[in-house]
Amino acid sequence: MAQAPPPPLPGPDPDRRTLPVLLGDLAARRATGVLACPAGALYLLDGQVAHVESPATPGLGTLLVRAGRLDPHVWRDTLDAAGPTRAVARRLLDTGRLTRGELELCHLATLLDAAYFVHAAARGPCRFHAGARHWLGPVRSVPVPALHRELRRRGRLLHRIWPHAQVDTAPLRPVRAASAPHPVRPRERDVLRLADGAHTPADIAAALARQAYRTLVDVRRLAAAGLVETPPGPATPPPLPPRSAGAPGPSPPRPLPSDAPDIATLRRIRDALEAYP
Repeated sequence: MAQAPPPPLPGPDPDRRTLPVLLGDLAARRATGVLACPAGALYLLDGQVAHVESPATPGLGTLLVRAGRLDPHVWRDTLDAAGPTRAVARRLLDTGRLTRGELELCHLATLLDAAYFVHAAARGPCRFHAGARHWLGPVRSVPVPALHRELRRRGRLLHRIWPHAQVDTAPLRPVRAASAPHPVRPRERDVLRLADGAHTPADIAAALARQAYRTLVDVRRLAAAGLVETPPGPATPPPLPPRSAGAPGPSPPRPLPSDAPDIATLRRIRDALEAYP
């Protein structure tokens, strides 16, 4: 008996399943396209997450320009020349503007940064547009199970620092007469300087051109030290809790390409990203 074909991919109509379920389904189908959600967009290439965009996080160009690795005119010219053909990454490498290691590190940083906020604010239906591709072009995609593990780890880290997620989105207000029980890190001082009761952590991350998740780490540490106010509200469970025992496991892993980094290298990259100013 002939095997029944799989059901079609989700189309442009809104899909109200949870984002992890949607991503798992698209990964199993090795889908290519963009999953547009209220809080951002996730681009998939052959079932893996190739790019993520969120208005809550600075993009790749912002971080590269801010770090002094690219002149803003060079970035704009590269976008104009290679964006329409979705080959910005290739052009940056071919012209020697960036090394592959630099590009992969910065791309991974922005992908994970944006993915955290898209998942944390996953409310409302998403739409999948098959075949859509990102203007940056291929860099290094992240398997969906690995992405979910990293996002759960980030959620648990924030929870351990200060289990009050309301500080993540409320305008940041300093406690004027407070003194920190421990020395304040330079990057935390930068955040505290912009805490004026009007700007949210996302606003401050944009003003400093820093990764938004790393700014949340600074904000939670400042809140735990009593240097910024925590809005009223109960302690919250960590976002993206670990998968329950009854939930289905991830698909069997695909063979790694010959140039895939080993686990120790990925851990070093992760630690470097979290320490990146």
